[in-house]
Amino acid sequence: MDNRDEIRDFLISRRARITPQQAGLAPGGRRRVPGLRREEVAVLAGVSTDWYTRLEKGHISGVSEDVLNAVARALQLDDAERAHLFDLARAAGTRPRARRPAHKVRTGLRRMLDAMTDAPAIIRNGRMDIVAANRLGRAMYWPIYRMPGTANIARFQFLDPAGPGFFPDWDTAADITAALLRTEAGRDPYNTDLTQLIGELSTRSADFRARWAQHNVRLHHTGTKTFHHPAIGDLTLDYESMDLHADPGLSLTVYTAAPDTPSHDALRLLASWAATLDTAQAGTPEDQRHDQERQSR
Repeated sequence: MDNRDEIRDFLISRRARITPQQAGLAPGGRRRVPGLRREEVAVLAGVSTDWYTRLEKGHISGVSEDVLNAVARALQLDDAERAHLFDLARAAGTRPRARRPAHKVRTGLRRMLDAMTDAPAIIRNGRMDIVAANRLGRAMYWPIYRMPGTANIARFQFLDPAGPGFFPDWDTAADITAALLRTEAGRDPYNTDLTQLIGELSTRSADFRARWAQHNVRLHHTGTKTFHHPAIGDLTLDYESMDLHADPGLSLTVYTAAPDTPSHDALRLLASWAATLDTAQAGTPEDQRHDQERQSR
């Protein structure tokens, strides 16, 4: 896999969004393309135009961190975009290594999930597979678990007819998912399962294709999400998400609601509803085995 096209398209897309005025430059004459010209980025980064042109064509392997930081400042990249640029540079300097997304969850992590009884919690990998969840997490994402195969947030969001109903602010949620997949693709470009998922979404969803072409990336650590659960109704939940450094490729997300709010009451209702669910409906086979083992102890 050659990532020169990825580098080129990412840098061009970032250059196109910045006006000369935003960069502190004179407007100049008539422009054939939106945003900054290559030579203007080169001036802002303190490199030659020929050198920057070569960089934008994807020849990024071996470029120093100082130069990458200078280009990032010139293009006014945010933290996620800067990290993505460095990921692309690292991938350009490595040999392809087939790597599959993480699916196995340690016993200690499962015990931690089980201990979280008042908040939905899930563990997912970079391609948006839910690989483990506590009881409330399975109940909250119940519509996704009903899909055949792996519980995958992106596939549900873009390909399942129930997706837009589950995510009331679907456009924002879809933007975030596409940006997270783009971020993961830069971090792990030789992940065959990830590549296959992106290919499937690009083939079957025009909405995903449009978002994928924007080359947006994102760091996903904290925020607020809205859901419309088919059994519970509307939920507006704060989330905290963190990478599990002892388990590369996995991240933990925990959802909470502010006290004395309708969403806090809805979480209590979700807990009652979760207690009535048959495990086979709510969990993956791996979750079912885990629950059986826990009950037998």
